[in-house]
Amino acid sequence: MSMLGAVICQAIVHHYGRDEFLRRLSHPFWFQSFGAVMGMDWHSSGITTSVIGALKRGLAPLSDELGIHVCGGRGKHSRRTPDELRALGDRIGFDAPALTRASRLVAKVDSAAVQDGFELYLHGFFVTDDGKWTVVQQGMNGDKRQARRYHWHSAELTSFVDEPHTGIEGPSQGSIINLTDRRAAASRSVQLDLLGTLGPDRIVQELAAISGEESPQPPLPHLLMPAHHDVRASGVFTRRLHGTLAAAAEKGPVDFPELLLTPGVGARTVQSLAMVAEVVHGAPYRFQDPARFSLAHGGKDRHPYPVPLKVYDETIRVLKSAVRNAKLGRDEEMQALKRLDAQARQLERTATGPSLDAFITGERGRSPDLDGRSVFGWERDLARADKTGSG
Repeated sequence: MSMLGAVICQAIVHHYGRDEFLRRLSHPFWFQSFGAVMGMDWHSSGITTSVIGALKRGLAPLSDELGIHVCGGRGKHSRRTPDELRALGDRIGFDAPALTRASRLVAKVDSAAVQDGFELYLHGFFVTDDGKWTVVQQGMNGDKRQARRYHWHSAELTSFVDEPHTGIEGPSQGSIINLTDRRAAASRSVQLDLLGTLGPDRIVQELAAISGEESPQPPLPHLLMPAHHDVRASGVFTRRLHGTLAAAAEKGPVDFPELLLTPGVGARTVQSLAMVAEVVHGAPYRFQDPARFSLAHGGKDRHPYPVPLKVYDETIRVLKSAVRNAKLGRDEEMQALKRLDAQARQLERTATGPSLDAFITGERGRSPDLDGRSVFGWERDLARADKTGSG
């Protein structure tokens, strides 16, 4: 995941710049799709920890080249964010105190100004050499065993307390205290006055006198994940899947002839590359079905199928080659990936193909030959054990 995440980041920065990479991280649908295409459980709240951890490891050796740095993380690592920012400030020269203040404010807002029953335990702070940043942080409701993810982006931030989020991912929990709602501006002002002029008893009296309800806050991009972990047709835009498969069949032999010389692997890898290309080039609206991107490399929990390591390694190899050659001024491979994505979008209007269930069944069937692996072990070993047991 570290290698694939890093090379996808390099491809995005090459085509669109590092500011665009920060913007994408701040979009909950893209973030979920990004984690899914990297082979993490498409549904799991652990996708947040895994993506941030993978990028922190994968981008560290590239930080001087890309000018992108990942601070914080889960638990004790989140508390090290100020120290990491100060060290980067001394080395790079950006305003570390201002960024440290931003990091603390973001954490404080999502733990105090937004009181929704989720306790923060993860804080990922992505910052560029010129001081622009995106924060992805997550809270957990231990009683319900549910997580909620919060996204922030400095380029779209006008106030830390007035509708500051770019998106929120997590299940609805009913009424909450949300002082970042734009209609809470008067409340925030009055609270300051109350603290300055009234004692605690008078504040309690004033609260008891408040009645009536406001209309609901206009929704942010709010990704809601279903209770089931398996990938179902209801969660995938099948026409987009058919477009990807058709593009891989038509453009693969044209744009990746050398890759296709790898017996039994190349054609399948082009399918994965088409989905990776969409993560690199796709517009925000194309990530409304993040489960679809788990069809590129499966998932570590076998949903929708075990990770085919032969395909995964080939995907990384092709992307690394494309990025390496692009740095030398040879952009043919990078452009081939972009054409693959464009072809998929064009073909999805007319392409037909297998049902989602049939596609997943086919991938599971050839999983042992593609070095399929999950948290349960190697698929070829599991298949051999099944045969032995049934015999």
